[in-house]
Amino acid sequence: MKITFNSPAILTFSFISAAVYILTGPLGLFKSAFILFPVWDFSHFEWYFRLFSNTVGHASSNHLMGNLALILLLGPIVEEKYGSKNMIFMILITAVVTSLIHISFSNSALLGASGIVFMLILLVSMANFKNNQIPLTFILIVIIYLGKEILGFFQDDNISHTTHIIGGLLGAVFGYLFSQMKIKKG
Repeated sequence: MKITFNSPAILTFSFISAAVYILTGPLGLFKSAFILFPVWDFSHFEWYFRLFSNTVGHASSNHLMGNLALILLLGPIVEEKYGSKNMIFMILITAVVTSLIHISFSNSALLGASGIVFMLILLVSMANFKNNQIPLTFILIVIIYLGKEILGFFQDDNISHTTHIIGGLLGAVFGYLFSQMKIKKG
């Protein structure tokens, strides 16, 4: 039996997240490089880097493991369907958009891959999306996951529910756009 690197974009993202956690958590190195602070700072390169890097930083091992469990479960399905280049594109766009929206409406720092997790959840639920047909599973996932986040938005729990909601919405948009491109080609 042979072990394969079956999902290069997702596995690389996961390995980077684990390495960053080891560096920033137990070793205590470079922690601030993986936290997006709630400020607009166009004059420093580090600010632009943090728009992306915050997604691979995690506050605790539970935070990391919770995100990685879902990323490693859902990511390979999405990457197989849409390809590694599109997967990287979706991760990067989700990182930037969720970061910009978060700092626009929040006074708290941001770190973690939860926006990407929610993007993957909605993308997987749209896997069978066809022209003029919306899968019931997609509707139920929207109600359950995004509904929970909308309710959580009104709690003071140190969780960026906005990032979860925006990540999920981006997943729905990506799923719809890719399905439309496939319909036009096919």
